[in-house]
Amino acid sequence: MPDDIKDLPEGGATRETRLADALSERYLAYALSTITARSLPDVRDGLKPVHRRLLWAMHQLRLDPAAGFKKCARIVGDVMGKYHPHGDAAIYDAMVRLAQEFAARYPLVEGQGNFGNIDGDNAAAMRYTEARLTEVAQALLEGIEENAVDFRATYDGEEREPIVLPAAFPNLLANGAAGIAVGMATSIPPHNAGELCDAALALIDNPDADLLAHIKGPDFPTGGVLVEPAESIRDAYETGRGGFRVRAKWETERLKNGTWQIVVTEIPYQVQKAKLIEQIAQLLEEKKLPLLGDVRDESTDVVRLVLEPKSRTVDDKVLMETLFRATALESRFPLNMNVLDADRTPRVMGLREVLRSWLDHRHVVLMRRTEHRLAAIARRLEILDGYLIAYLNLDEVIRIIRTEDEPKPVLMATFSLSDLQAESILNMRLRSLRKLEEMEIRKEHRKLSAEQKKLQALMGSETKRWAAIAEEIAATRAKFGDGALGKRRTEPGRQLPAVLVDETAFVEKEPITVILSEKGWIRAQKGHIPLDGEIRFKEGDSLLAAMHAHTTDRIVIFATNGKAYTLRAEAIPRGRGDGQPVRLMIDLTNEDAVVHMFVHEDGKRFLVAASDGKGFVVKGEDLLAEKRTGKQVLNVDPPVEAAACVLVEGDSVAVIGENRKLLVFPLEQVPEMTRGRGVQLQAYRDGGLSDVRVFARSEGLSWTLGGRTRTETDLRPWLGNRAGAGKAPPNGFPRSNRFD
Repeated sequence: MPDDIKDLPEGGATRETRLADALSERYLAYALSTITARSLPDVRDGLKPVHRRLLWAMHQLRLDPAAGFKKCARIVGDVMGKYHPHGDAAIYDAMVRLAQEFAARYPLVEGQGNFGNIDGDNAAAMRYTEARLTEVAQALLEGIEENAVDFRATYDGEEREPIVLPAAFPNLLANGAAGIAVGMATSIPPHNAGELCDAALALIDNPDADLLAHIKGPDFPTGGVLVEPAESIRDAYETGRGGFRVRAKWETERLKNGTWQIVVTEIPYQVQKAKLIEQIAQLLEEKKLPLLGDVRDESTDVVRLVLEPKSRTVDDKVLMETLFRATALESRFPLNMNVLDADRTPRVMGLREVLRSWLDHRHVVLMRRTEHRLAAIARRLEILDGYLIAYLNLDEVIRIIRTEDEPKPVLMATFSLSDLQAESILNMRLRSLRKLEEMEIRKEHRKLSAEQKKLQALMGSETKRWAAIAEEIAATRAKFGDGALGKRRTEPGRQLPAVLVDETAFVEKEPITVILSEKGWIRAQKGHIPLDGEIRFKEGDSLLAAMHAHTTDRIVIFATNGKAYTLRAEAIPRGRGDGQPVRLMIDLTNEDAVVHMFVHEDGKRFLVAASDGKGFVVKGEDLLAEKRTGKQVLNVDPPVEAAACVLVEGDSVAVIGENRKLLVFPLEQVPEMTRGRGVQLQAYRDGGLSDVRVFARSEGLSWTLGGRTRTETDLRPWLGNRAGAGKAPPNGFPRSNRFD
């Protein structure tokens, strides 16, 4: 016994293992189980294990499209007891989704009863609902009894279940998939089956065919309008990663007296209608949609949302553009074609590889079904050959059966029969001995021989096999690519309208005062309060910056990490409380601090500088960043930090360092850049930059001392060129080395 195993009194044993090793081993096993047996679909049939087991159990229950319905509780019980040892709620939820016409583009389950709705209401309990398979599900199962796929033992070893379905229908792309595993996820939108079949046929004819000539993009069950640029769609399908923007479908209804209203008839995929209306109503109440007057739901089983404008003078396209920007009437569906390949390995595939994998699977299925059929034909022909021998020697066969105690070996020896042939002759009924039956056997023999020859030719020619697969796909195209089910629902290829929307259309303009504390708490008070008045903070906190603004403004924050962040003024918390930590609104670490905060105005320029004395001039527009992570403007490496961001108003720059040396030089010596380290503003032997100011030389250099402003007009002693050392500042300059 190894040294690390210790005996226990009860007869067991313990093994000492490092906690990190034990955790990593067990977590890896859990992660692999989640990835391969729960979250990612198989590229061949597009199903996860729970869906595959559901279809197989329903097939075993003979719930074909022509059969009657059975209670969902019975189906869920069979799936849970025989194949899928997980919770019944999870199994039933998966089943409900397969039956929802607004969730599945091509439902695999036909439900009877309440299976939920587009408002987000749940389905009825499984004891009240019934289900059976659809034609699409039957296509996925076609040939499964003909050794088309491999089977494995179930979790308890009492049953058998298929590892993958034959999949005569391109289910992965047609119905899509979504799932989150450990360290990876998948998100595949549904597509039009007719277009997929056309693309597959083109791929069979030409491996380099342009698939996007057939596939126009996703085809969502809820319709909508695809507004993603063609270049982005092509790039997403080539890499397997990307996304698609989908907008609601709408039209303008003209009413009497010159009034009008907008009617939304289709909403983006996976957007719950009730929550969408709730979102619009809330924005309306918060006065963030000033062009919209009212919203109401007039839907039946068909979506009909009515949007009333504030006045008849509002442009309908501008109104809808504001709604698209502010609500879920426009949504983005991500594309991440992370699937399990034929070897059960998870990887991201492009569109061509996914279709190729499905075609290769169909080729394997065709060969296995053909081999199964050939074996069945060979067995039947062997039996028919035995029957014909019996008919040719009928009297002798009867004599042997009547007189011999063990007729089987005698028959085999007399007529050179196989065991199967002898057994079949002995099992023949007397009525089969009539002349008509002999004719039927000869007819069946000729028919099977012809089929055998055809199938053998198919197995011997790859070209013929691919031609057969093309025929199968064409049949699938004819069955599922037309009619109400196959007709494309999502309108593809529409360009975004060139509608100019003023950002202020989202927000009612109101005066506010933005207040930022030393500890990073930000808030906005209604109105323009006096900036020199008393402003209260938490104990131990104080004022860092305060300024007047409007709710339509954009607030720019420049931080010590050299990044610029943008906040919408109307998003800053209101009220007389302490506000909210600014770090929750922007990605600012605890090691970084705010250098400057200001209201953005078009045309303004700023001088940004680091603690090592390097800097440059940047346009205010280049400081705007619409994302939480901000925009890197001034490149700094620790311990160097961004130290200043000052408004450019004048023709000269004054720089003072920690060494208390002042330098004045022309602004024109500082370049204008969008990003970088900049140039050296002042040279230091020790220390770094304390403060910088841009001013008009004709007006002199001013600074604040003891609440009073002092101005020095004779700046000749401090004039020089950029990157000079400078001289001691004039008498009366603040000991803090700052201009204000």
